[in-house]
Amino acid sequence: MRIALGVSYNGQAYSGWQSQLSGNTVQDHLEAALGRFATHEISTICAGRTDAGVHGIMQVVHFNTELQRAPFSWVRGTNTFLPPGIAVQWAQPVPDEFHSRGSAVARRYAYVLLQSPVRPSVDAGRVGWVFHALDGDAMRRAASYLLGEHDFTSFRASACQAKSPVKTMHRIDISRRGPEGAAIEDERNRPHHFTPCYWRFEFEANAFLHHMIRNLMGCLITVGQGIQSPEWMQEVLTARSRDAAAPTFSPDGLYFLGPVYDEKWGLPARTAAYDWLP
Repeated sequence: MRIALGVSYNGQAYSGWQSQLSGNTVQDHLEAALGRFATHEISTICAGRTDAGVHGIMQVVHFNTELQRAPFSWVRGTNTFLPPGIAVQWAQPVPDEFHSRGSAVARRYAYVLLQSPVRPSVDAGRVGWVFHALDGDAMRRAASYLLGEHDFTSFRASACQAKSPVKTMHRIDISRRGPEGAAIEDERNRPHHFTPCYWRFEFEANAFLHHMIRNLMGCLITVGQGIQSPEWMQEVLTARSRDAAAPTFSPDGLYFLGPVYDEKWGLPARTAAYDWLP
């Protein structure tokens, strides 16, 4: 039978999702735990691989097994053997034609960014950080150029293995969380006296390229700080050159919210961890 799992993880301690010789990846720990519970080797396929330091709110994987267990037994049993930063949230039998990656019609990511004169402390590793005030309206105008189907070569890592750089961006939402503080212009004139806050950037596309979100974040922040105009984003996009874009931003605040599936599969759309994000 084929089983699908929803998995959440804090990526700080791991070398990304995909299995490596070091054994210190989320996939390595999950498959080891599944193997101990099922008492046979289990190989998983995920909806979307994440890099070192990137977190997962609802990574979806599937695997095949002959072991017959109730769905919640897969949750409790596997979690018994997982480290604290990784947890199976749900388990569900699925038809053999379901594929965690191939059946996904879209994927969602969020980036949580702390805007503060002082670096993160209790949320270190779980948020990105900027120490200059950002202009939300300018970033939203810049993001509008990215919507629709485009060649995203300018935001693609050199090691990207995707067959095509053409992707369709369905949605980009940018919101500020926390006290409004002073007006943007005042904050820029007094860079060490603005009110700290969080920004949440949410992206949904049919698929993403390697480092695409982190490269987009670098450009959006460059616009938000007034270094470049919103129209510069269109120039970067049409250049189709990684050299045209800003440097890759930190992975710390990046969260894989999960894949989007057709309702026919009957899978949960979110986990409890989804509502934890600022």
